[in-house]
Amino acid sequence: MELSFKFSTPSIVLLFLLSCFSIPSTEAYDALDPNGNITIKWDVISWTPDGYVAVVTMFNFQQYRHIQAPGWTLGWTWAKKEVIWSMMGAQTTEQGDCSKYKGNVPHCCKKDPTVVDLLPGTPYNQQIANCCKGGVIGSWGQDPSNAASSFQVSVGAAGTTNKTVRVPRNFTLRAPGPGYTCGPAKIVKPTKYVSSDGRRVTQAMSRNDIFVEYVTWNVTCTYSQFLAQKTPSCCVSLSSFYNDTIVPCPTCTCGCQNNATDPGSCVNPDSPYLASVVSQQEKTNRFAPLVQCTSHMCPIRIHWHVKQNYKDYWRVKVTITNFNYRMNYTLWNLVIQHPNFDNLTQIFSFNYKPLNPYQDINDTAMLWGVKYYNDLLMEAGPLGNAQSEFLFRKDKSTFTFEKGWAFPRRIYFNGDNCVMPPPDEYPYLPKEDEDSMFLALLRDEIIQHAVDSGAQKLVHAMTNGSNSCFSCGSFLYSRDAFSVLVA
Repeated sequence: MELSFKFSTPSIVLLFLLSCFSIPSTEAYDALDPNGNITIKWDVISWTPDGYVAVVTMFNFQQYRHIQAPGWTLGWTWAKKEVIWSMMGAQTTEQGDCSKYKGNVPHCCKKDPTVVDLLPGTPYNQQIANCCKGGVIGSWGQDPSNAASSFQVSVGAAGTTNKTVRVPRNFTLRAPGPGYTCGPAKIVKPTKYVSSDGRRVTQAMSRNDIFVEYVTWNVTCTYSQFLAQKTPSCCVSLSSFYNDTIVPCPTCTCGCQNNATDPGSCVNPDSPYLASVVSQQEKTNRFAPLVQCTSHMCPIRIHWHVKQNYKDYWRVKVTITNFNYRMNYTLWNLVIQHPNFDNLTQIFSFNYKPLNPYQDINDTAMLWGVKYYNDLLMEAGPLGNAQSEFLFRKDKSTFTFEKGWAFPRRIYFNGDNCVMPPPDEYPYLPKEDEDSMFLALLRDEIIQHAVDSGAQKLVHAMTNGSNSCFSCGSFLYSRDAFSVLVA
């Protein structure tokens, strides 16, 4: 029996659309931080005559992506007709229409409130723990003690039991701009709070007269660089001691110079009007990048220079340059992936932490500035850079200067993936250098083998510059196999 199926054009279109929507998006997945997210925990800690009091805490579980000034902005939509009577540690940006309330007026009556952190220096009677940092939150890997932010909210017209209260919906997080997507709230076990002296533990509400139900919700927000910005924010340039070529950032990586149709898109550092242009732009939009005119037009450039080669080690210099006249980066960090980080011997003037999301593979480093020394990356200008050098031990089974092996696989700045030059443009190892390096490695192998076998004449001959020693016996080497036989 033969079966045949015929699909009309509308049916095919419908199937195609269904298949597109059924495939989960991987934009927010970060291979170097696969479990990174910001978790918002909403804990009901007590009941009031018409609602409840909750502590809302944002935990930044991302290893290297932090929230910098001007800080986070959190929004949601109430499920019913709730209002906010009061807040501690944060405030809403608008009060909304509270005209129906007489006497005691709520802090906010908007259906979709927007909340921001309070600034440092807020009076103590308006603070709670982990608040009032201007919305700045450190990353879990770089500054775990500052990787959380909290505020307290008193909610009215919300119901007075865990059967009548409703979780807010449609959470949004800007940090400080777009990029984060928040999922629906999920019921979780209540948070336990330890007193300042460590002698008493309390927890969020979890019980009524009949049922045991938790009144704690978690909301998970993940980051996507594609949603955060239309163009990249950083790029990488390369150079080496064995080649005079300096490979710049790709042209127009973060945009193109176009002062004819878009005046003010960049600033020439030699312009006599530089100071006035910067100050004027700050009045209009102080957080929009104002970059130096370059071929790449990126606010940040990372330069990787293969500096020196030793017998058992090799050295790299890394320079971060800020081309943004409007931004001082206070919590900056770098994430660099290179296979030789498993043999990193020494690092200068940067803090270092290995990132091993897959445990057995140690090829990724997280780097950031030393406090009070170079933890502040200044705005574009003479002081707008930070530098460090890495010393790697060679692994003879993998080390080579050929085919771009000495250059990084990827680089992140402040959690954003930087654009690398095309691999075919990497500084290449000249043929004569390749041959001389081969001979140097070969001689080292022969000398070591001779020492092990007691062939002192061969050692003497090789260390005096001879590539052969006919009185020492015979030896045979293969360029491909690097095998050495000493008679």
